[in-house]
Amino acid sequence: METRAPAIRSSVDDQGIAELIVDRPPVNALGIADWDGLADALVAFGRDARVRVVVLAAAGRGFNAGVDIKELHAAPDAHAALVAVNRACAAAFAAVYECEVPVVAAVHGFCLGGGIGLVGNADVVLASEDATFGLPEVDRGALGAATHLARLVPQHLMRAMVYTGRKVPARELERHGGVLEVVPRERLREAARAVAAEIAAKSPVAIRAAKQSLNGIDPVDVRRSYRFEQGFTFELTLAGVGDEKRRAFAERHASEGEGEKGEKGEKT
Repeated sequence: METRAPAIRSSVDDQGIAELIVDRPPVNALGIADWDGLADALVAFGRDARVRVVVLAAAGRGFNAGVDIKELHAAPDAHAALVAVNRACAAAFAAVYECEVPVVAAVHGFCLGGGIGLVGNADVVLASEDATFGLPEVDRGALGAATHLARLVPQHLMRAMVYTGRKVPARELERHGGVLEVVPRERLREAARAVAAEIAAKSPVAIRAAKQSLNGIDPVDVRRSYRFEQGFTFELTLAGVGDEKRRAFAERHASEGEGEKGEKGEKT
């Protein structure tokens, strides 16, 4: 199976603010190597004594459109590819949550599927005024990331979003406390860096301890909860639903970028 190299840019400034920018056109739908690369970069930043906080952002039309369904459809062994991408997503989401320093997510445009997994596990979330959040999993014959969506919105809204695939604007998440601040798109990176700078100015020893302690008192084991959800994706695949939905998606968007409005991304 052919995959692209991870499309991730990273840097660390003299304040100890690290930035990870995901850039995989046209809609930041990530392949297996991309998810693995993102996980590796987050783990490395957490272990870097210079780093005090990480800003996770994206270039292009939206933050993240989930898994690259076309890559899965083109794989010679569909089940092996599904196992690989599920493990890669789990690693990336866990890397956000378990990063040894706080992760500030800066979300613009669409945040779908796997994007919810990343953002829901972040420590702080900022969003642009045009940002929307959603889980199109049921429409893709898959399940997952409700674990992470439940960290952003109340239970009944989470369930409605899973069942309907409905997208919710950033202002709604701000109202529920899932998003710290909503700002104009042109100010998003500035606002995220301002929060990051506030964190970076604290004692790095205290901040790393705070991250560890907050994870320790979390009522939900996000890694185990997400892997439980992923088991139902395999059931749907064995039932024929997953393959059918992925095939329909790939055929509908056979031409590169065709119909891609940032609402067509997917996750497994």
